[in-house]
Amino acid sequence: MKKIIFTVFTLLFLLALPMLVWHFQETEPLAVAIIDKTVPTENYREHHGLTWLLNYSGYTKDGGSAYKEDSDFYGFLPNEEEKDYSIRQVPDTLEGSDLIYVADTYGVYEEDLSWNSSTGDAPSLIYGGMDMAEWETVKRQVTNGGSDLVVEFNSFSSPTDSPVREDMTEFLGVSWTGWSGRYFKELAGSDEEVPAWVISRYEDDNSTWDFQGSGFVLVNDKEERIVVLSEQRNEVGPDGIRMQFSGQGAERFGLSSSPAFQYWFDISEAKADESVIAGYDWDLTSAGSKILQDNGIPEAFPAIVRQQKDNADAYYFAGDFVDISKVPSFYQYAGYSKIMSWLSLAQPESETSFYWQTYAPLMDKILGDAKNQPQQLAHETIQAEQDGINYPSRINGQEFEVFQDGEWRPMTIKGVNMGMAKPGTFPGEAAISQSEYERWFKQIADMNANVLRIYTLHPPGFYEALKRHNETAEEPLYLLQGVWIDEEPLAEKLDAFDPEITERFQGEIRMLADVIHGKAEVGPEPGHASGNYTADISPYVIGWVIGIEWDPVMVEEMDRLYPDLGDFSGTHIYTENANPMEHWLAQQLDGLAKYEMETYQSMRPLSFTNWVTTDNLEHPADVGDIEDIATVDPNHIKAKENLSETGMFASYHVYPYYPDFLNLEEKYTEFIDHRGERNNYAGYLKDLKDSHELPILIAEFGVPASRGKTHDNPFGWNQGFISEKQHGDIAQHLYEDIIETNMLGGIVFTWQDEWFKRTWNTMDYDNADRRPFWSNAQTNEQQFGLLAFDRHKVKVDGEDDWDSGTALYKDDKGKIKSLAADHDERYLYIKTTFNEDAKEWLGKDTFNLYFSIREDGGISFNPAPGETAKADFQLAIKSKESARLLVAGDYDTFYYDYAVKQKFIPQSKKDITEEFHPIRLALNKEITRPDTGEVIPFSSYETGVLQYGIANPDMAQYDSLNDWFYSEDTGVLEIRIPWMLLNAKDPSNKEFIGDLQKDGIEASMKIDGIGISAVLADSENTIIDSTGLGKQSFYTWENWALPESEERLKQSYFILQDYFGGIK
Repeated sequence: MKKIIFTVFTLLFLLALPMLVWHFQETEPLAVAIIDKTVPTENYREHHGLTWLLNYSGYTKDGGSAYKEDSDFYGFLPNEEEKDYSIRQVPDTLEGSDLIYVADTYGVYEEDLSWNSSTGDAPSLIYGGMDMAEWETVKRQVTNGGSDLVVEFNSFSSPTDSPVREDMTEFLGVSWTGWSGRYFKELAGSDEEVPAWVISRYEDDNSTWDFQGSGFVLVNDKEERIVVLSEQRNEVGPDGIRMQFSGQGAERFGLSSSPAFQYWFDISEAKADESVIAGYDWDLTSAGSKILQDNGIPEAFPAIVRQQKDNADAYYFAGDFVDISKVPSFYQYAGYSKIMSWLSLAQPESETSFYWQTYAPLMDKILGDAKNQPQQLAHETIQAEQDGINYPSRINGQEFEVFQDGEWRPMTIKGVNMGMAKPGTFPGEAAISQSEYERWFKQIADMNANVLRIYTLHPPGFYEALKRHNETAEEPLYLLQGVWIDEEPLAEKLDAFDPEITERFQGEIRMLADVIHGKAEVGPEPGHASGNYTADISPYVIGWVIGIEWDPVMVEEMDRLYPDLGDFSGTHIYTENANPMEHWLAQQLDGLAKYEMETYQSMRPLSFTNWVTTDNLEHPADVGDIEDIATVDPNHIKAKENLSETGMFASYHVYPYYPDFLNLEEKYTEFIDHRGERNNYAGYLKDLKDSHELPILIAEFGVPASRGKTHDNPFGWNQGFISEKQHGDIAQHLYEDIIETNMLGGIVFTWQDEWFKRTWNTMDYDNADRRPFWSNAQTNEQQFGLLAFDRHKVKVDGEDDWDSGTALYKDDKGKIKSLAADHDERYLYIKTTFNEDAKEWLGKDTFNLYFSIREDGGISFNPAPGETAKADFQLAIKSKESARLLVAGDYDTFYYDYAVKQKFIPQSKKDITEEFHPIRLALNKEITRPDTGEVIPFSSYETGVLQYGIANPDMAQYDSLNDWFYSEDTGVLEIRIPWMLLNAKDPSNKEFIGDLQKDGIEASMKIDGIGISAVLADSENTIIDSTGLGKQSFYTWENWALPESEERLKQSYFILQDYFGGIK
């Protein structure tokens, strides 16, 4: 009996021992923020596996209490008893979190609630999707707070909006394909294992759902398409899908593979192979692989991706890893997880096997690593201090100095301006994401630039990204912060002293001072960035440059309105001999200095935006009537003694081609620079420097790398028709002039191309509301950037490598073998292939392409012997040196504008409905020099001339101005035609110029597509071959709501990178 009692006691003791061990283990606080928006019932299955594991592992909340599945998360909280719900919103900050776990954001629909019955109507979302503010909060805490992050499927597919998804996937290091899937043991519809919506959607697009046995269901969220892989049809085997860990994954987690995974998984692609911790391995046959290939679905794809974010780890779990229907009712039992892992080996196909064998040990390691580590700064951010005021920079004589590592260091400013736009958005939408800023700052620093300048408030992600970049970079990227003022009220009232204008501007000044110190909450406002600004970047803000390029008409009007205003004397700023505009600027600068010094005990050098139009020089050759009527002189605005530690500097925007007097006045055009060469830019800079007491920063300079042109310069530094290589060479040349004139340095305009921009000689020919949605090669203002967004969908190089587009014509027996067309946001592409016996046509014969835009308009031509058709455009290629696109005379916007409407050029004596015109752009109206009386006639240039050469950015021969290339080796002719050359106003909606003669320059029409004919003719204009009227081709395309784009550093980036690298 004693033996039995002892045995029972021993067994009870052994059973109780793990409980005792668990209770005697030390608990440890671990702050885990869980986000789960998919909680339609009170089973909490999308996150209760995590809360159980936290409690089992001895992790507690702050205060020592255990995690509760029903309350310790942000998201949807159902109350089944009361048939109601509440929502616990993600807070504005997750500060203090050791780990952020985004379990699921798919959300809850009306039909999901247990107390609602299905109506059969389309699902109605109550709550779901990750919004940008929530994601920015998460990302900010990871990047700046060092919190680790785990994001599970589904957290960025539907119903999360596309911009949020793009930012999330970029941050997590994956590319979303739109596909997700799940393995089902039984596909039969009668089994009720496969969701009804899957079967319904499949049958809408295909035939009857008649699958039996096991298999995979694959769903495309982008296209709402279903693909099924069936074991019955020998497309998959019986083993489902499981994970295989990579070498680094096995080393880090001690795992090699997983049991079969039973839930939904995401099919994404890793941006870097080295980030893949584990990949999926599914039991496919060759037939199944072929189905995947046919549908563009990758066969191999990651299951776990890890990104290192300084001291934080960010994981993406491409599946419902934590999804488990039930967890144990207790957790106070040491070794329980290991016991369950062993027991599950006997049931490898059980849904719990993955949880115990893979998820639990995976999370055990991640939870153990989830500690906030102090940020290791690459350098000190201690600022100089004088009389209790901190300052990171100063003007010392004619030099700019920064305080770094405890000492003052002179700095030559090698800067880049940055706007707020990207493709598909206007700048006021503030749509640039933090990850984009982070990538760009790295590229700018790699270019050996040391200063960024921005014109206005950017979204919080800008300041977060800059702080993060500078805290880890070897050399900081400093900031010149601008303060924008709304141009429209100034233009309307012509008086900066207007109370409403001044009050709003002063509010903007104070708000931006708060922003750079990380102390601002900016509410939503149309056309304005907003959000919670918590990043203190003030140690890196080395100066203020307030305002805009001032309207000379307003400055002149203020002289008239306030003739006796006199000088200004403030707390920190005063004026001498100031005009009213200078008085007003001094007031604003004084208010800025006073606010920042009193509120933050901080200051930095002050400046305001200025430009050539309002400089303090006399320009006798000014022909613009407004370019020399007003002055805003920085010499008249001075710092008082209490601001002398930081000082002031002048900021000017100076370009080599505008205003016109720069290209006319002989003292500039005949000026000899330090190279011994004539140089109008250097001549002007010398005059500007000589007229200023303050040191000068050239805050904008450069030329655009565009096809279209707006102004000429006598030395070729034109506003447009500049290649990417010339773009860099000229920027370097101009910067050399800036340095030789002993300026503080220069800030190149600009970092990124800006599709929303307009310019005077093309702005009447497009749809202003749709500019950001396509790339206009003819508008130079869009293409000042060092970073391009154009996809170059077709790399024009004469290779027969098109993998998309539309085949328009094919004849293996003719001289013209085939004709095809494609397009992207910038160009219409044409590919023509020639048969072997016709490959040597170039230089001997003429190849003509005819384009028909208007249904009944155009000039008659012969598409084939004995046939007649009409075309609005003709492209004639005769040789490498002769390729011209011509336009029907009555469809010629230039002719209508300058011959018919404004009468700057003579009208044609011929019938314009029967002749093609060259395609031209205006450069300047007729002008008379006031100092000499010389009349300079109206000028324009032919922009329809197409340039021959390689237009593939990946090739050494690339020239961004090249339009076409022909290879005799391949017999392939490739052409890219900018949309505006074909009178497109908005190609994204197939909107083109309409009936000019009836409706004027505003004429607009929507078309179905473009008719295209090709004709090969000999030197006598006898047709050799053609695509023929009867076979006239028609190219159409799908409208696009948002453009596609690809970032690419232009050739100019690398030129400046090399040059800036040599300047200390």
